[in-house]
Amino acid sequence: MTYEQDPRVDTYIDTLPVWQQEICQQVRDLVHAVDPEVAETTKLAAKDHVNVFLYDGAIVPDPEGIITAGHDNKTARTVAIRQNEKINTRALSEMFRQIIANNRAGGWRKIKKEQ
Repeated sequence: MTYEQDPRVDTYIDTLPVWQQEICQQVRDLVHAVDPEVAETTKLAAKDHVNVFLYDGAIVPDPEGIITAGHDNKTARTVAIRQNEKINTRALSEMFRQIIANNRAGGWRKIKKEQ
């Protein structure tokens, strides 16, 4: 898959243990498969997992229960992926699709206000 990569993200991923590098690359490829124009950024690392931070105002459904933290958070939730854990690519891709669509529609704050 070809997409624009932020060199800062490359550098960050390169410093992680191999298993975290693999998860980060899978998630990176997954989000860009949903939308190749998504801008990349990084946050702080965790030692025993990779957090996928979903800034969505908790309006995107989670029917498969992949959210691991922030269930009651009004602005963001996370999906933690641990070593040797298989990523639920179908569910995560659908969440990415909906979050990206919401952002293009003005963002979750606007959507919540209109509901």
